[in-house]
Amino acid sequence: MSSFFCSFLFFCIWNHLSGLVFYNMKFLFIEPFFGGSHRDFTESLIAHSCHQIDLYTLPARFWKWRMRGAALYFAEKITSPADYDGLITTNLMSLSDLKMLWGAACPPVLVYFHENQITYPLAAGEHRDFQFGFTDITTALAAKKILFNSCTHMNHFFEALPGFIKTMPEYKPMWVVEAIKEKAEVLYPGCRFYKKSNTTTSQSSLPPLIIWNHRWEFDKNPADFFNALAEVERLGFNFRIALLGENFQKVPKDFIVAKAHFGNKIIQYGYIKSKKEYFNLLSQGQIIISTSKNENFGISVIEAIRYGCIPLLPARLAYPEVLPKQFHKDFLYRNQRDLIDKLTFVIKNIKELQDKQIKISEAMGRFAWKNMIKKYDHALEKLSHSV
Repeated sequence: MSSFFCSFLFFCIWNHLSGLVFYNMKFLFIEPFFGGSHRDFTESLIAHSCHQIDLYTLPARFWKWRMRGAALYFAEKITSPADYDGLITTNLMSLSDLKMLWGAACPPVLVYFHENQITYPLAAGEHRDFQFGFTDITTALAAKKILFNSCTHMNHFFEALPGFIKTMPEYKPMWVVEAIKEKAEVLYPGCRFYKKSNTTTSQSSLPPLIIWNHRWEFDKNPADFFNALAEVERLGFNFRIALLGENFQKVPKDFIVAKAHFGNKIIQYGYIKSKKEYFNLLSQGQIIISTSKNENFGISVIEAIRYGCIPLLPARLAYPEVLPKQFHKDFLYRNQRDLIDKLTFVIKNIKELQDKQIKISEAMGRFAWKNMIKKYDHALEKLSHSV
């Protein structure tokens, strides 16, 4: 046997045992709510994966109708699901309906949970519609694999799931808890960090720029954000504000009031479509604040930190998980009073905090897609071989 053949045989065996895949597999991605973090995740995964991923989407609106009706649209729209090695989707669609309509043609499915309808907070006066929580359950049962975007999210889901099922008056299927747990794991979403602009002007002579880059919705709790800024303003501290983030419906009252109150302090009011302009503005910011009541990961916060903002985040939700422990004392606040105290401290000592800001910015690099994509490709390869 020639030495070349022996080397080649060893190479093939080693790569087979290490789980590497040498051919470009073909996956289908269905995103029924193509906007915000869902869109960013979808586009980034497709751009970075070594596999071919074909995308089908619906616009990011009418989420309740998407959960109940999107499967009917995609079942008719996509005519050859059997041509794919696997299907990726999110839980804003009834996967059980889609699998029923496709039958044996449906490839193995990976479902990514950005959020869920069992623990999602309710707006004032709103009552939980149980059908959406049960859609999450049947979708999870129909999937081959489930990925949550943080340990916090997964833990909250499984803590709430038994109580949710017990709301049924009888014949309570408690078995579904363990059935879903067996296929669930955590895989953080990757983040896209664009190259910083070399043309960004110095902001040292201007008041610090405070960034809001979250959705303009109740669960992000803008009231506490603006109340904290008003108190800091009352105490005599100066600052500027950039109000970014998407708004899918009418402008919430909190933002209308804030625009009138803070006036010229607001240098940006509304969503910026251009990613380049968005990241350029982040790189001008000094402080990123979250007052959210619901955050399962926090891509927008991680982006702002990576581009130079000092974070002030609640000591709950996913923030203690994604922020390294050595930064908790300085950058996580316990309550509204603590937020105000920490914000005034940061404004007074913005230059002295630069070294800490650099270190925490570097720590966010672990979430870059280039560092996460191998884990996603491995998950897809396992999915395709799970049939």
